[in-house]
Amino acid sequence: MHDATAEGPILITGGAGYVGAHVNLALLGAGLRTLVFDNLRHGHREFVPPQSTLIQGDLLDREAIARAISEHAVVAVVHCAAYTAAGESVYEPDKYYRNNLIGSLNLLSAMVAAGCRRMVFSSSAAVYGRPETVPIAESAPLRPLSPYGHSKLMMEQIIADYGRAYGLQYVHLRYFNAAGADPSGTVGEDHRPETHLIPLVLDVALGRLPAVTVHGDDYPTPDGTCIRDYVHVVDLAEAHRLALQRLLAGGDSGVYNLGSERGSSVLEVIAAAREVTGRPVPLRLGPRRPGDPDRLVADSTRAQRELGWCPQRGDVRVILEDAWRFHRCRFGTP
Repeated sequence: MHDATAEGPILITGGAGYVGAHVNLALLGAGLRTLVFDNLRHGHREFVPPQSTLIQGDLLDREAIARAISEHAVVAVVHCAAYTAAGESVYEPDKYYRNNLIGSLNLLSAMVAAGCRRMVFSSSAAVYGRPETVPIAESAPLRPLSPYGHSKLMMEQIIADYGRAYGLQYVHLRYFNAAGADPSGTVGEDHRPETHLIPLVLDVALGRLPAVTVHGDDYPTPDGTCIRDYVHVVDLAEAHRLALQRLLAGGDSGVYNLGSERGSSVLEVIAAAREVTGRPVPLRLGPRRPGDPDRLVADSTRAQRELGWCPQRGDVRVILEDAWRFHRCRFGTP
């Protein structure tokens, strides 16, 4: 890898959050210096190891992010900071557009002013909306269904415009369903409130919730429940490292799907969680959620071919085993 450590650190926005904290571990493991910028509203200070410098700040504070980039001579940015609950964004679009767009624009302006011209952007499969074909390739139509998805697509377009105008080199990474935890059990998924299936299922296994709600069982899938592509967060973090390596080596900008290319239904995840935890996981049936596609599975061929990305932990049982280890460490075993 290009020796960016001799020049300056890599800035990770949202580096105390779920994906950002795992990205930080991957970059530190590759010998890079990192600078975490996080307002700690949803991130966790304890997820940032002592080898990293933590700046508590908000991207809506233009001066704070500009100062962080210029004073630390940042050489590249991994932009993970965003509000990410698609359902909530439907009811609170102002919150999502203000944070995800204006905060990101402040970041881009600060980068341009400081001469920092490399960005890895955490995008989302939410940019696709309801797909016409599965698996989904990067060339699929972009028709997001929520303000969250719109905010990610808008930022992809804005970053590309900055590339044309200011020479910014970028990689957009479109995640499918990030899941799992670092195998150490020290860093994992802890959203408050929690909305993702796997941690909710494990909350039920721990007795922190009485049951998990299955949102609809009449979809055109083998068992009637939605199918999703769960990609291990450690594999995601490795993709960020590879994307950053590409940019530091002078590579071209690009857009990549990140998924395991395997689909697991809601009922399959619950059944696997019962096996992994050895505990009952009661479920209750709820109504469909508006805008939920029946099936989302990635075509990640481009990332494998151009970034050399080879996900190692894509099996849903491995994802659940790592997530369960973190959950027990984090919340205790009754």
